[in-house]
Amino acid sequence: MAATPQNPAAQTPRRKAGRHRGEGQWAAGHFTPLNGNEQFKKDDDGLNVRTRIEMIYSKRGFQSIDPNDLRGRMRWWGLYTQRKPGIDGGKTAVLEPEELDDEYFMLRVRIDGGRLTTAQLRVIGEISQEFARGTADLTDRQNVQYHWIRIEDVPEIWNRLEAVGLSTTEACGDTPRVILGSPVAGIAEDEIIDGTPAIDEIQRRIIGDPAFSNLPRKFKSAISGSPLLDVAHEINDIAFVGVVHPEHGPGFDLWVGGGLSTNPKIGQRLGAWVPLDEVPDVYEGVISIFRDYGYRRLRTRARLKFLVADWGTEKFREVLETEYLGRPLLDGPAPDQPVERWRDHVGVHRQKDGLFYVGFAPRVGRVDGATLTKIAEVAEAHGSGRVRTTAEQKMVVLDVAQDQVDSLVTALEALDLAVRPSPFRRGTMACTGIEYCKLAIVETKARGASLIDELERRIPEFDEPITININGCPNACARIQVADIGLKGQLVLDDDGRQVEGYQVHLGGALGLEAGFGRKVRGLKVTAEGLPDYVERVLTRFQQEREDGERFAAWASRASEEALS
Repeated sequence: MAATPQNPAAQTPRRKAGRHRGEGQWAAGHFTPLNGNEQFKKDDDGLNVRTRIEMIYSKRGFQSIDPNDLRGRMRWWGLYTQRKPGIDGGKTAVLEPEELDDEYFMLRVRIDGGRLTTAQLRVIGEISQEFARGTADLTDRQNVQYHWIRIEDVPEIWNRLEAVGLSTTEACGDTPRVILGSPVAGIAEDEIIDGTPAIDEIQRRIIGDPAFSNLPRKFKSAISGSPLLDVAHEINDIAFVGVVHPEHGPGFDLWVGGGLSTNPKIGQRLGAWVPLDEVPDVYEGVISIFRDYGYRRLRTRARLKFLVADWGTEKFREVLETEYLGRPLLDGPAPDQPVERWRDHVGVHRQKDGLFYVGFAPRVGRVDGATLTKIAEVAEAHGSGRVRTTAEQKMVVLDVAQDQVDSLVTALEALDLAVRPSPFRRGTMACTGIEYCKLAIVETKARGASLIDELERRIPEFDEPITININGCPNACARIQVADIGLKGQLVLDDDGRQVEGYQVHLGGALGLEAGFGRKVRGLKVTAEGLPDYVERVLTRFQQEREDGERFAAWASRASEEALS
């Protein structure tokens, strides 16, 4: 019997699956779009969608929106479709985008440096009540997020925001996002340097400029001269941290390549000292490196942190100096370890001009339009015309005379805005969650609020700083990897074998100069219903086993798996 001929193709060596021409880096001449996101950005700049929103979509309605605008370019103006109600977390990764999309939007108002006048805050509150069903969450990026926005109302919302100097420009998308800044810039008694002029110049020079509106992915930045290190500089793509140079005086230490999500990395110091007036130039140089050398082939590797990890800080600094700045940067010192454990500016504090600022904590950043307008009214009634948002989902009222402080505190706490919060109210943070987010698997905001209430009731004597960060999916918008107790939403099995909402637990993460990621105990997952029991149990063990002055993160790193379970 004759042998069966072999398939000739099977004898020919094949190209490896996934072979590609570089990483899609423009600086290497790789301009051909290698994925759908890169293609729609090449087809039309995201900034151009505003005209279509104003002239077409707002007049013809949701069904008229082009899909590449709907799920792509509209982000350049702060718009995401929100999750259709009633879709459970088990379907998040199964359904097509058009099945998850509701005909309403989340709209993000960018608030660079967290700076607001009371007039601006009042407008934000009024828009919330008129167009967003009262929603207005404070984010850990110092922004405000609305939900339930109709495309028909977007032009009017823009008109009202822009009339008071606010914007949604590049609040989302593959763009330079909001620039975090110290909420007490320019007023704090202990401030090293005020970074506000640099934030203003970067806004003027970079935001809305088509030269920087097509980046490989999002670009997150922070500038603060506070010794409290109050802008989470360790997890930004670029950060400028206040330091004093022994010869040149106050300036900034430069960090690059931080970021969380599913492949977290702590930012790296370049060892360079940057004077205030050179910060915008250096910012432009770093964002240009990202634009030109960033990886555009795979979205999962398109953040700056991957380039920094591959290059190393020495090469990154060399490219910055030689190709983009045309001059060397001065070497400089690292920032000092903060003396305070909390970095949120909650409480009553004296300003350098003799007035006071008062920081307060809503529950997990959840406020509403009516509350925001009341905050504006209360602040003005006590002599203040300025408020600030923080990178910890908190707010601060500035410029309060000493004889007005007690009355202001009373007025804020009457609105359930705690100036003297428990550690649980102060330290619990939550992302948007399944209520509105299409990526989420579990609920977060209500779960966080109820967890605070339970812990305050069960262990009222607990008085140590503690951070409990709750995220609805693996993307870490609520910084789960750098919390004392980080909770990553997922579906888990309960004692009866039923699939229910729950969390994978990360323990002992931290920001600060001892920044690091939390520890995952093998197999440790908790149901949403069992969360208060678990957190109570692990915090009680911490109280029993800790050494004098030991922080939770340090204890968690050495504790037995049994103690953490």
